[in-house]
Amino acid sequence: MNEQLAKVAEAMVAPGKGILAADESTGTIKKRFDSINTDSTEDNRRDYREMLFRTTGAMREHISGVILFDETIRQKAKDGTPLAKVIADTGAFPGIKVDTGAKDLAHSSGEKVTEGLDGLRERVAEYVELGAKFAKWRAVINIGAGLPSHNAIHANAHALARYAAICQEGGLVPIVEPEVLMDGDHDIDTCYNVTTWALKETYLELFYAGVRLEGTILKPNMVISGTTNSNRAGVEEVAEKTVRVLKNCVPASVPGICFLSGGQSDEEATAHLSAMNAAYDMPWTLSFSYGRALQHAALNAWGGKAENEAAAQAAFAHRARMNGLAAQGKWTEAMEKEAA
Repeated sequence: MNEQLAKVAEAMVAPGKGILAADESTGTIKKRFDSINTDSTEDNRRDYREMLFRTTGAMREHISGVILFDETIRQKAKDGTPLAKVIADTGAFPGIKVDTGAKDLAHSSGEKVTEGLDGLRERVAEYVELGAKFAKWRAVINIGAGLPSHNAIHANAHALARYAAICQEGGLVPIVEPEVLMDGDHDIDTCYNVTTWALKETYLELFYAGVRLEGTILKPNMVISGTTNSNRAGVEEVAEKTVRVLKNCVPASVPGICFLSGGQSDEEATAHLSAMNAAYDMPWTLSFSYGRALQHAALNAWGGKAENEAAAQAAFAHRARMNGLAAQGKWTEAMEKEAA
């Protein structure tokens, strides 16, 4: 089992490929659909995601896996094919979000802990039957006055480790996602210090839980200034400080690191990833696991109308190609001017 998990994890970070995060909760995708004046019905959600998964060229060339929501992994395409099979037929792995969301952490005002460990072993077994090859669990770390606390860092790291161990036992590669949020006016050095703390605590807990790192993927934030900081760090500084944190914290036995976009713009997320791959030698593959930064242009081009599918698929294919190039350090700003 451990060998098989390691093989899946390695394939998930194949050169020029990354992960499409399409695991928006029902509430989150409703907000996305509201922005394009489209009702968030089960059929509309299915049609939108099927459109992305059937962008076959982009999926085959640049997407190694797709993270799905519980509803989506159970859905069938218009022609009756399970959506998990539509994904698998492109050569990508279907994956599943298994946490039940970030909830308020007791006695830690302004902080969250991710829940979902109860019944996880049974859910993992069911998702394997539905075709999943990997799983995702997102922890959320806030930066603010007196935050984060050790309580929040430790509680989230411990939950991530327990989740990862259960997934590996059940046959799924766990994506370990300790996200230090961009929200706030903090500078890049504060993000650097908090990200270091979160990653060190996470890998300590993974060790205690007996998790085999060769069969995992790390999905971290980049080290970046807060969204409302008046002096935001540039691309080169983000790349240098992110790589430095990773080299200080992430064991070389981890096959790959797939960044979340975390609220960055489409091009910003691509530029940062490419800068890291172009300038630094690292023991692991650096790639992407983007949601909004892969989907935003496609969602707007689609606008909830079937007649716009070709334009939406072209927009998705363009972003997938740009990030595939960034995962190899080959992206340039000039490439963005090419027709999507």
